[in-house]
Parts: sequence; C-alpha cells; structure tokens
Amino acid sequence: MRRLLACLLCLLAWPAAAQLRVVTLAPSLSEIILELDAADLLVGVLDGGERPAALAQLPSVGRYGQLEMERLLALKPDLLLLWPDSISAAQRQQLIGFGIPLYEAEPHSLLQLAEQFRAIGERVGRAEQGRQRAEQFRQRMSALQRRYHRETPLPVFYQIWHAPLYTVGGGQIISDALTVCGAQNVFADLQLPAPQVSVEAVLQRDPHVIVAGDQAQLKPWQAWPQLKAVSRQQLVVLPDKGLERPSLQMLDATERLCQALQPMH
Repeated sequence: MRRLLACLLCLLAWPAAAQLRVVTLAPSLSEIILELDAADLLVGVLDGGERPAALAQLPSVGRYGQLEMERLLALKPDLLLLWPDSISAAQRQQLIGFGIPLYEAEPHSLLQLAEQFRAIGERVGRAEQGRQRAEQFRQRMSALQRRYHRETPLPVFYQIWHAPLYTVGGGQIISDALTVCGAQNVFADLQLPAPQVSVEAVLQRDPHVIVAGDQAQLKPWQAWPQLKAVSRQQLVVLPDKGLERPSLQMLDATERLCQALQPMH
C-alpha cells in the first residue's frame, strides 16, 4: 500500500517536475513560442529590440551578440532555441559542449519557416499547434502568391541601411518574401545574408523600386538623376520591421510589402 501511495504521489508530482525549461536566443524564436501557446515554458530570453508584453517579466540572458553565459546556465534550461547569428561561433561551441539540447533555426524561405513551426512545436510538446500553424502559414502564403503574381517579376532593391549601403542576399528569407509579392531581389545572386554594395552596383542592376525603412534612408537616391527607372513615386518606405523577424507575424509584414509594391511597374 505504501509503495502504491508513493507511486501515486510521484505521478501527481510528475508534470511539475517534467516542465520543460526553454530559453530563446532570438526575438523571432520568442515570438514563435508565443504563437505556439507555449509561453509558460519560457524561463529566459535573449533581448534584441522591444519585447512582447507577455514576456516583459522574463529574465534576460543578454542582448543580441552578447550572451551572458552564467545567467543562461543559472536558469538550467532543458532546451535552447538558437538563431545562429544571434551569438558568436565560440559561444555556440560552448553551448554544444554543455550538452544542453539545442535547436538551430535559420529559415531561408517562407516554406522553411512554416516547417519550423512544426519542428519547434514537437520539441516543446505543442505538436498539434505546430502542425496547425504550419498549415495556416502555407495556405495563406499560397494565397498571397496567387494574388500578387506577375508575369514579369518587378526588380526591387531592398535597402537595409544607407551609410554604408547594405541589402539582402538571395539566401535571405526577405528575398523570398519579395518573390511571393511578384518581385525579384536585384541582388538575389549574392549569397551573403546582408552584403554591402555600392551605389554604382545598384545603378547597374537597374531596379524599378527601392524599398527602405524610412524616408531619410531614401533621400540620397534623389541626387542620382541616372537612376532612370526609379521615380520619386517608386521609392517605397516600409517602416515595419516584421520582415526581419521570421515568425508567424512575418506573413502580415509580407502582405504589407506586397500591398506597397502592387501599384509599381
């Protein structure tokens, strides 16, 4: 009887004892955990920009590129969700050496991002939510592709920063978002995630539209009369940073990009 009672007590205590402790090492991965209804599993986050209100009270393990290893280990995580560029290669090797289960997420396309919902859902015990989010994502992405399809893709220069001039390469998920919108990244042949380019190189690629985060970043282009294909009406301001956070909300940001590009020719 005592053994039976002890076993019952163990079973009652099991959920609390087995509660998965997750630390996310990128803001986009924190958002995915929220989107999978798994916020209760988070015990720490790596900061990078403004946090969602639901995560305001969680411990920080540092900032983007500056992981505080002692803080991380003190949280005793059972699973780390990592965006590879969010920490240094040396710290990544340290984490591997500690033997903490590690899931690396670096989707290069929107379809890969959909698969990531499923994979993370399985790892955090939200498999059904992961499958549902993945399917919803794929269906809505297909609808955007049909709606904004162009027979001839619109050549676009996507500007990350202006001084110096940075863009996105073809292996970057933002480049795939442009494709969904019926556009083409004029630097899609470059494989670096964020290559630095020259004004002359942009002019040579002859984009029909230049997209940047604010008007100040676009202003220098107005001094280049030889940029014949780009009128002032085709310098597009897209202040939303959602395209830079690969999570479920990225589809909303992609739709806003599509809407901004739709009138262009």
